[in-house]
Amino acid sequence: MRSASSAPASSTLHRRKLLVVAECAVVAGLLLVWLLSAEVRQSRNLWVLFFYSFPSEFLVGLVPHEPVLIYFGSFHAAEVVALVAAIGTVLAEAMNYLMFGYLYDLPSLRSLFDHRAIQGTRRRFGRVPFATILFAGFSPVPFFPVRFLVVMTGYPLWRYLLGVFVSRTPRFYILAAFGAYLDIPIGVLAGLFLVLLLSVNVPAIVRLITSAGRTQRER
Repeated sequence: MRSASSAPASSTLHRRKLLVVAECAVVAGLLLVWLLSAEVRQSRNLWVLFFYSFPSEFLVGLVPHEPVLIYFGSFHAAEVVALVAAIGTVLAEAMNYLMFGYLYDLPSLRSLFDHRAIQGTRRRFGRVPFATILFAGFSPVPFFPVRFLVVMTGYPLWRYLLGVFVSRTPRFYILAAFGAYLDIPIGVLAGLFLVLLLSVNVPAIVRLITSAGRTQRER
């Protein structure tokens, strides 16, 4: 017989799981629409940019945002492109926070997140979290480790989203300005998209598989 206290906890976990599943379904749907529709990919509508922000900022960044921002910067004011992309990104990062929070609370994955190999990184992040978010958000370095670290250290969501908005908006503006001032052919942007897609996702997947294998061997 379950205790009275365990029932609410189980119900909360179930609701969080449903939200995570819903997140994944929404992002997967948006990604499929973008990948399968040439009309959507070639659209100049800012709503396309807004919704593209979700798959481009979800988890490890399923698709790159740089070529798309440059593309939209060719047709819209750079500050408008930056603001639309930043708002979409902040919402996507709120989804990431919920996603990684759910995964971090799973006992089967906790040992992977709390592996001693990343404890040093966790402690360093805890010393200057907001500055780290600003640096990673503005610079070209991979941002996805920050998504893990804010959850692992219990960093407040509103501060995280503030850091994302403050750092990402000027980065997006610069990329959109490139599109406004440089006449970059579509073929070049498509090539850049493919290179970034492979350079981001392949190493991340390899590292995840390697870390999981190492953790299993050390048990």
